[in-house]
Amino acid sequence: MEFIKKITKTQLFKILSLNSLSVILKIGIGLVTSKLLAVFVGPSGMALMGNLRNFLTSLESISTLGFQNGIIKYVAENEKNENELKKIVATVFVSLLGIAIVLSSVLYSFASFWNKEIFGDNFDYPFVFRALALVLPWYAISVFLLSIINGLGQFKRVIWINIIGNAIGLLVSISMIVNYKTLGALLSLVISPALLFFVTFYFVNKEINFFKTIRFHQFDFKIIKNLSSYSLMALVSSVLGPLVFLAIRKNVIAIVGLEQAGFWETITRISTYYMLFVTTILSVYFLPKLVVAKNNLETKKVFWSFYKMILPVFIIGLMVIYFLRFFIVSLLFTNVFLPVTTLFFWQLLGDVLKVASLILGYQFFAKKLTAAFIISELFSLSVLYFSSLYFINEYGIQGIVMAQAFDNFIYLLVLCVYFRKSLI
Repeated sequence: MEFIKKITKTQLFKILSLNSLSVILKIGIGLVTSKLLAVFVGPSGMALMGNLRNFLTSLESISTLGFQNGIIKYVAENEKNENELKKIVATVFVSLLGIAIVLSSVLYSFASFWNKEIFGDNFDYPFVFRALALVLPWYAISVFLLSIINGLGQFKRVIWINIIGNAIGLLVSISMIVNYKTLGALLSLVISPALLFFVTFYFVNKEINFFKTIRFHQFDFKIIKNLSSYSLMALVSSVLGPLVFLAIRKNVIAIVGLEQAGFWETITRISTYYMLFVTTILSVYFLPKLVVAKNNLETKKVFWSFYKMILPVFIIGLMVIYFLRFFIVSLLFTNVFLPVTTLFFWQLLGDVLKVASLILGYQFFAKKLTAAFIISELFSLSVLYFSSLYFINEYGIQGIVMAQAFDNFIYLLVLCVYFRKSLI
């Protein structure tokens, strides 16, 4: 009992509890939106949403210049240095606003081109890209503000922002999907994240007076140079990665059809829900810890605290999900989606391997190991793409989740070898 009391008093337990509330709410929202998508959109609409989601991931990374993890790092290191903190905030804000305006202009002017590239010739949704052009600057600044709060160590506020943002997203999604079907679903993907700006601005302004902090004369190219390494890393993971997934989805559609591609998007959507538990706690709690770790011994403590406390709970949760897979698919979607149950084993196995490697991968960002990250990520994406070609031809739609599990296994082995001094 005394041991349990000690655990419940730790900061990690408190953050985990609040994070679990956030994830449960996100999953609850997912139950509603997934059911709506199943009824109003169907498997083919799911495939279109998957294409747009991959495109958005790449675009969002470009619009934020891949600075998120770098902002967290430098804000955490300069929290007590008010002058340097103001320089960081001013420099990044001006840079992101400028790039967002340029990207918005390109999106709006060439909306028809992007529609054809992302959705193909048979779908006409250029309005989605015009809407995206209008909301992109708001999204980019909201990501920037959230990174500041994270870097300041305001873990609870980060989670509360996510909770409020998810609630807003639910309302937008319900309204859009019910009224506009597939177009509404696509618009909800575009609009909901941008609305987070108003929530993040409120919380940031409580920590620092934002308008007084932004001064153009404090723009410092040295800060941009320091953050450029993170841009390179983001270019590979958040831009090239989704492009590879887009290419894989096109292969899936060509080989097994649009409906089967929709089933893959469905299992990916389910995976996204439970992966939130880990990805949020990693970025909110473990990344700042890795940033301030001064040597291999301190880094080892962070790694193993994750493996002892987070990974076992995650594995147990996935075992429950596997045994409830038929119920979950029926609840979240409709009986049309029951073929998705055949994808669960390899998806869940791959996600266990992925989570085991995520904490190691965050060390690349914490210590700005740019070259090592780019090489490992390019290797991983190559393994995923070429193995997917083989497995899809051999095993149909199951082949893509098998390829993901295989890629995650190889990636974990590579990271264990590279970071062996911080593990053993």
